[in-house]
Amino acid sequence: MSGTARLGIAEARKQSLESASKHGVAAQRIRALVSVVADLVSHGWRIELVGEDILAKLGNGNPEITSREYVRRIQLGQREHQLLKPSVREFIKSMERKRLGPNGWTSIFSLTRDGTELASALLKASARPNLVPDIISPYIQVIKGPEQTCALTGMRLMDIWRYFRYTWAMPYNSVPGRSMLLLVRDAAVENHPIIGIAALGSAISQLSGRDKWIGWTPTEFLRRIDELPTASTARWIIRQLQRAMAGIYKADLIKKEILTRNELINPTDETISTLRTAAGRARAIHHKFPNRKDHKSGAYTGPHWKRQAVLPLFVAKRCELLARLLQVKKALNDYDFTPTSTSLQRLASNPNGRRAIEILVRSAKGEHHGINMLDITICGAIPPYNPILGGKLVALLLCSPEIVDAYGRRYKNTPSVIASSMAGRGVFRSPRLVLLGTTSLYGERLNQYHRVQVPEGVAGCKAPIRYNYLGESSGFGSSHLCRETVEEFELLLSQSSQGRRVNSIFGEGVSPRLRKIRDGLDMLGFHSDVVLKHGNARLVYGVALASNFREVLLGQTNTPKYALPQRDPRQVSNSIAAYWGERWLSPRLVNHPEAIEAVALNDVRIPDRHAARVQLPSLISDTLPLFA
Repeated sequence: MSGTARLGIAEARKQSLESASKHGVAAQRIRALVSVVADLVSHGWRIELVGEDILAKLGNGNPEITSREYVRRIQLGQREHQLLKPSVREFIKSMERKRLGPNGWTSIFSLTRDGTELASALLKASARPNLVPDIISPYIQVIKGPEQTCALTGMRLMDIWRYFRYTWAMPYNSVPGRSMLLLVRDAAVENHPIIGIAALGSAISQLSGRDKWIGWTPTEFLRRIDELPTASTARWIIRQLQRAMAGIYKADLIKKEILTRNELINPTDETISTLRTAAGRARAIHHKFPNRKDHKSGAYTGPHWKRQAVLPLFVAKRCELLARLLQVKKALNDYDFTPTSTSLQRLASNPNGRRAIEILVRSAKGEHHGINMLDITICGAIPPYNPILGGKLVALLLCSPEIVDAYGRRYKNTPSVIASSMAGRGVFRSPRLVLLGTTSLYGERLNQYHRVQVPEGVAGCKAPIRYNYLGESSGFGSSHLCRETVEEFELLLSQSSQGRRVNSIFGEGVSPRLRKIRDGLDMLGFHSDVVLKHGNARLVYGVALASNFREVLLGQTNTPKYALPQRDPRQVSNSIAAYWGERWLSPRLVNHPEAIEAVALNDVRIPDRHAARVQLPSLISDTLPLFA
């Protein structure tokens, strides 16, 4: 779809939404419907009207267009929709205007390296072994807060990151949960231009290939027990149950006689049923009368967490989890479970016992998923570094102990909000990062993560750190529906007499955006499973930073065995960058001379020719003839 066609769809969406507002009680339903249809059309769906029904079909109607190009065009449509917003356009223009910085007049273009200069330097030094750090001298700069500024230009680091993020094909959206943004810069030239950007965020909750690889799927965990039941696993079962039970505030439940102290030791089926009934009542109250103000973070003190614990949402969550854990406790009691391999084998041979183990595996995942692993949500190079495989450099540097150290420092004193609200007290879990996960932008094996690794011996690495290919994602999600559509759904769902199931309250459940969209689509009469099947399957990767990452993520140990030395993080990063120069940069220059030609095209003296500049789409008013 051409840029002009996408622009026309954006204008048609705007006009249709304005018109829909005149239709009284049905206005919001029409607005949501218009927004969904506009998203689908701009992403290549074919829309047909058959009577009063709307038929939508996903498909690449041109067989000459590759799958990669088709997906890219779809992503560009949503990105252009974002770049049409007045606030975004003003931000882009403000970054491109010159301002007085610590070392004179600068703009965002001061942080892009001149491709002609870089190409010339690479050609002159291509036979030398020390291209890094002489010609390119990479280093990591973690953005510690929104007000942190660049010492060389005076610009906010967050704004620098955001500007270059808009050069990506995919639209820019912030994500909830833990996050870290970072720049990779080049100290070899003035102003230390940006080589690449990266972002780490809270990991996707459900990813079957990754979970199987870690051992988080009950099937995989039980398979290992069937093959080799051990006393250490039996001891883990007891510890995990005790740890999970200790993390639930119970005083109010006992006071209301929902359960007794004795039932915590000797639960019955009636105990479990009573808890589930209480959970249902509390969940219904939360849906009917959600109050987001009550869930806002306050002073992280004991009284705050107790107030959180007795809110209907967390009463429901506590009762649900306690019912499952007491089901485990009952199974262990029924089989006189002891911390021995024989007892474990007996427990795993019975359906109730296997169900108990499944519950504990999911409990362990819930404890460590948001603490000990992160997803790489953004990773790539900025022109002119991308033709010389700067993306692989950024991917390699994410394995550095600088990342582990920065994450640990940022979150070491941060309580786990959900765990604290469940426990009625502050819960602080050690943020020891042992695993990174990510997906490719396109479903092709030849991408920037392909064959990327820190080999044994490089930078003191004890065992190779690889981007392990774990399979493909299902091509299911909501990336093809824009934020405005979600906002229309929120308004539509708020009119439901049953109340909203999703209120963007932390703790309601994973993927609130996806659940809002599903509820909105269902309310409009769409088949949500069909609409959410966008067809862009991606490749899934896992990066183990510690050899015992599985044990850490299952709560079997608290001490990671990191592959890279952690004592001098910056020096390790320098060694990784030097390895990139030898393994990827030098061969690239020898075997692909066209890469240097691509670098040279980015002339910083002509910003429009530099690919690191954000290209804003024209407005409808820009495209009209002068005397229309």
